[in-house]
Amino acid sequence: MNLIKNILNQKTPFEQDSKFRSKDFLEEMKNLMEHHYENSEEFRNIIINNEYVLTSNKLEELPFIPTRLFKLLDLKSISESEIFKVMTSSGTSGQSVSKIFLDRSSASIQTKVLNHIVKSCLGKKRKDMLIIDSEETIKDRKKFSARTAGILGFSSFGRNHTYALDKDLELNLEKVQDFISSSNKNPIVIFGFTFMIWKNFFLKIQSENFNVCFPKNSILLHGGGWKKLHSEQVDNELFKESLKKIGINYVFDYYGMIEQTGSIFIECSQGYLHCSDYSEVIIRNSQTLQPLAFNQEGIIQVLSLLPTSYPGNSLLTEDLGMILGEDDCKCGKKGKYFIISGRMKESEIRGCGDTRVI
Repeated sequence: MNLIKNILNQKTPFEQDSKFRSKDFLEEMKNLMEHHYENSEEFRNIIINNEYVLTSNKLEELPFIPTRLFKLLDLKSISESEIFKVMTSSGTSGQSVSKIFLDRSSASIQTKVLNHIVKSCLGKKRKDMLIIDSEETIKDRKKFSARTAGILGFSSFGRNHTYALDKDLELNLEKVQDFISSSNKNPIVIFGFTFMIWKNFFLKIQSENFNVCFPKNSILLHGGGWKKLHSEQVDNELFKESLKKIGINYVFDYYGMIEQTGSIFIECSQGYLHCSDYSEVIIRNSQTLQPLAFNQEGIIQVLSLLPTSYPGNSLLTEDLGMILGEDDCKCGKKGKYFIISGRMKESEIRGCGDTRVI
């Protein structure tokens, strides 16, 4: 926890180089592993039954668990009385969802860290914010989904919030145009989930030939939903070029998951996702799960200093990607920078998720 406080006191969360990861970050990760081993029976069973070793001098040798285990088990390192909030992933009909258990301390740290990371992109001064979603999404706080958490978390970085979609997720053009007019040509922030921005917002504007142009230097921050766009042959470059047509020249993607809320990976000016000082990424071979060198595609493993109320510090995702470098990105940020190349096929997912838990 002291390490997180030290990073929060930094001017930006992208100041530490590889030496930090191999020393301070590693030691804190080992402490967190011990904490969860002592306080989570489910995590302890995973470690024992898989003969994992909690202590190592290398990050890539520490235990990791598949994100899908959060759909199968109630993984937590706190008592029932300490549970402050339960977050759930956005599962489609018939699918199980992940459940993430937070105490007050964990929820507070997630908020502070998210604030630190996002302000490095948007700046400290809050701007008027257009949210590409319906206000109905956040009204039922009992259903605290990943989408709800995202809107509530990122809305704190804007002011005068306006929701662009109605309850049926249809674009309210008049509302959007009034919002743009009220900005008096000052830059604004647009936030939303990638697929909804494309389908419910941009394509609607394009198909109806609506006259929409955002103020100069407006910023769009978006994340999630790339799987659906890839099936429609829409990549990051096309996405950005399309949004320029309506005056949005600064577009930043972010990569994150409800299992590690707060420690997101945000896109830099060069178009790469960056590890912050709160996080790390490792790429593993999809067959052997051995760590891979830079510029080799494999399964993305994400590590975070944040989770203390549940054992989510070292997770094997179902996403594919590759690390392009470390400490030498032209944007000036330290740490590893990487790209996401897609999702694993269902057969591959079953193969890498075979962690014995009984």
